[in-house]
Amino acid sequence: MDTPGSLRWDPERLRRALGPLLPGLEVDVRAECGSTSTELLDRARRPGAGPCLLVAERQTGGRGRMGRPWLSSPGASLTFSLALPLAPADWSGLSLAVGLALAEALDPAADGSAPRLGLKWPNDLALADAGGRLRKLGGILVETVGAGSGRTVVVGIGLNVLPQHWEGLAQPAACLGELDPALGAPEALQRVAGPLVRALLRFEREGFAPCAARYARRDLLRGRPVTTTAPAPAEGLADGVDADGALLVRPQPGAPAVRVLSGEVSVRLREAGDLAARAAQGAPHPDVQTAGPR
Repeated sequence: MDTPGSLRWDPERLRRALGPLLPGLEVDVRAECGSTSTELLDRARRPGAGPCLLVAERQTGGRGRMGRPWLSSPGASLTFSLALPLAPADWSGLSLAVGLALAEALDPAADGSAPRLGLKWPNDLALADAGGRLRKLGGILVETVGAGSGRTVVVGIGLNVLPQHWEGLAQPAACLGELDPALGAPEALQRVAGPLVRALLRFEREGFAPCAARYARRDLLRGRPVTTTAPAPAEGLADGVDADGALLVRPQPGAPAVRVLSGEVSVRLREAGDLAARAAQGAPHPDVQTAGPR
């Protein structure tokens, strides 16, 4: 195992906490690697590979959805991947269940209070500012690979810990420091690792349906006008997700909702008059979702 930098990760504590859930779990913390997910996918193809949590303070070849780079830097971000054998009856909605587990662990909103950390279908964690603008805090990449007679899932996660700026973005990304200034990358990993593993094992047994109501509480797209890369509808009003985790989009008011199973979704601006009306009512306005690290 490579020697990590100056951050204190305490992998032994992670093994003790997660061992009862994943017997034989290997925890590997590195100062640098190409892509944690790529390494675990290659590892899963080898006979006898068990569950593994791989953390990299810096990734040189990280990947996100649609082949996008997954940026990371020591201390300013948390990038890790978890591999484990999984055999759910249906894989639909897995990235949503993972996102929900992370959001609830990082932002455990009390009963009756609105959560600050929300979810943008299908795989982003984001904060909405006072004007309703969405700022991406993290992303999730779920991949599977054949392993023996079954399949291994590799869940890659990237979270901004400190403020970060990238050329070409319309606005800065969100970061964990806005939720808890004392939360560093190692502390964030300790906080989310257990809930993540439990969510994956629960998904294997029950699927996404039991998560749907809790997901709705943090759904940042519901009620917003969106543009999708799906063949139809290309535009419409987001109307939540169904029991399988599909995004529901109404092409026009009163029309039946159409299920969107995959693709990219962006929030589009309404006409100025509609924005003004919402502002007068004290409602947040929708805005364009920016991309960030995955």
